[in-house]
Amino acid sequence: MSELTTAIGTILGRLDPRSVVEIFIVACLIYGLLLLLRGTTAMALLRGIGALFLVGFGLSTVFQLPMLGWLLRSSLPAMLIVIPVLFQPELRRVLEQVGRGLRGFAAPSLADSVEVVEAIVRAARVLSERRYGALIVLERDTGLQEYSERGVPLDALSSSELLISMFAPSSPLHDGAIILRRGRVVAARCTLPLSENLMERRLGTRHRAGIGISERTDAVAVLVSEETGRISLAADGRLLSLLDETELRVALLSLLGPRRLVTPGGEGWDLFQPERMETPPQPAERKVP
Repeated sequence: MSELTTAIGTILGRLDPRSVVEIFIVACLIYGLLLLLRGTTAMALLRGIGALFLVGFGLSTVFQLPMLGWLLRSSLPAMLIVIPVLFQPELRRVLEQVGRGLRGFAAPSLADSVEVVEAIVRAARVLSERRYGALIVLERDTGLQEYSERGVPLDALSSSELLISMFAPSSPLHDGAIILRRGRVVAARCTLPLSENLMERRLGTRHRAGIGISERTDAVAVLVSEETGRISLAADGRLLSLLDETELRVALLSLLGPRRLVTPGGEGWDLFQPERMETPPQPAERKVP
């Protein structure tokens, strides 16, 4: 015990103000990275890797296993290659969030204008009345070029009449999603990634696609159910349901405003609550003759 105390005292005696500042910066970076990875599959992998190394080093120290200790120490440099491969989606998400923060002082894009929101609200109301299925995706800071390239390229000023006509069943562009960028329709019939959330697999393909794109990017998706005419909105991996015209307008303006977020307790925050989660229609019970 005395040797441990002496070793700790020796290490602390070598610390100078520059070393303290460096340790603090590194600790803040690690803490910030863990906060960004919180709630993702990367945290489970990190815990598993950390547990393996702790147990391995503990066994090598207690039972004097030099080969095991050498193997673990030699594998540490290889982790510099393994970690980016294993955590590629999570690292991409972290870098995107950092990039969004750096762009936080940029001026709002044209897609945030009230005119665009009003066009989407009017189109959603008519589509809901006519029971036309629709999926409208609004690009924000994260680019959606890789998804727009999968669809039919367009370059048209967005309007309610255009959106309604594109989702009409007789239109060749009604399948898939429409992507809006800076107030213009840039692509139609786009294929989006489906949500991998097990709780969302009970929903239809259109709603899973809307949630999926909001999980992978900061885009906002407006959905209209073909079966029920229900209007929903997907943002940040969550789905708001039972939206009327007023609620949809408030949610879009809150999400697409200059600050581009809904703050806790602020305008539109009451819409993003668990009780507003989409509940798919239950199939009718079959009567046994």
